[in-house]
Amino acid sequence: MDVSVFLAGFSLSLSLILPIGSQNAFILKQGFKRQHVFAVCCVCAISDAILISSGVAGFGSVVNRYPTVEVVARYGGAVFLVTYAFLSFRSAFTVDHALKAQDNTTVPLWKSITMCLAFTWLNPHVYLDTLVLLGSVSTQYHPNQLDFGIGAVLASFAFFFSLGFGAKLLAPVFAKPVAWKILECAVGVVMLVIATALIMP
Repeated sequence: MDVSVFLAGFSLSLSLILPIGSQNAFILKQGFKRQHVFAVCCVCAISDAILISSGVAGFGSVVNRYPTVEVVARYGGAVFLVTYAFLSFRSAFTVDHALKAQDNTTVPLWKSITMCLAFTWLNPHVYLDTLVLLGSVSTQYHPNQLDFGIGAVLASFAFFFSLGFGAKLLAPVFAKPVAWKILECAVGVVMLVIATALIMP
């Protein structure tokens, strides 16, 4: 394995995932509540692995050849984000959350996974970052694209699991209902900002 190529893939992938977006905000919320964290992190990381692998394998050219795919994903993602923003704002003003060990407001596993899949696969940026950007950059490291792809995939796994399980360190803060209200509002704002950015020309 070419370590320099591996690190190039790892660092570029990490820099693309690092900014807080709709997917990361959802993982943080799951981490705070300690609900299905492992499953949610697995879904995000495996989804990224599939997309990154496809990009490195050359699927990015399909997106470039058929721009309609990006348009459909962009508007579909915007609709989903606006809907989730509304739900977050409604929760902030109508529900008194409190993070407690005996909290019985657990969301079913299937619903958490469905939401996670939506945040991942309805986000057009993930296709641009993984299929197009990482896919095109990997061609610069021929014939070591595999090393680049492995580094990029491992960065995704490392980030998502660190984010999900590291969130519990802030659990004492979110034992207070007001903290949840602030988080719900912040998540709603993030969703609206991203949705607006998606539909703006």
